[in-house]
Amino acid sequence: MIDPAFLLNAYARGIFPMGMPEGDLAWFSPDPRGVLPLEGFHVPHGLERTLKKQRFEIRCDTAFGAVMRACAEREETWIDAEILASYGELHRLGFAHSVEAWRAGELAGGLYGVALGGAFFGESMFHRETDASKVALHALVERLRARGFTLLDLQWVTPHLATFGAVEIPRPEYLRRLRAALRQECAFA
Repeated sequence: MIDPAFLLNAYARGIFPMGMPEGDLAWFSPDPRGVLPLEGFHVPHGLERTLKKQRFEIRCDTAFGAVMRACAEREETWIDAEILASYGELHRLGFAHSVEAWRAGELAGGLYGVALGGAFFGESMFHRETDASKVALHALVERLRARGFTLLDLQWVTPHLATFGAVEIPRPEYLRRLRAALRQECAFA
């Protein structure tokens, strides 16, 4: 397991770990960096329709381990046993959180990440039902806005995340925003 203080210090410097296929742990600080401006979050029309139907119940931190394991259930994943244990410990300490979309008592989708100051570092998301992870992302953005967070770090921008307004910014700009966000006192829970 990665020492929690070491891991949190890495996040505070804009660095995060990923498990590699050969079993090693690698550390990254992408340039450019993917972020989702909270004020610029875009709700696609399909998601808007899903939200109106209220098909999913949103919960936070009720199934953190299950969310992580579901995120790891891919052909290629960076979420290995060391990552699972390390973020499980961060969750126990109150730094790692999950946002979950439930339907009929079943976990349908969700995401997890790390909260420090006014920054939330999104790690991974999954879905078992259409739109479940999108609903969880929408709930995350609403929660972060309501609690005064200013930075939602996505690490890298994918075409999927771009549909929600995700953008790339140069590392120096990211680090400036990160320093400002870390000076904030925000509570995720």
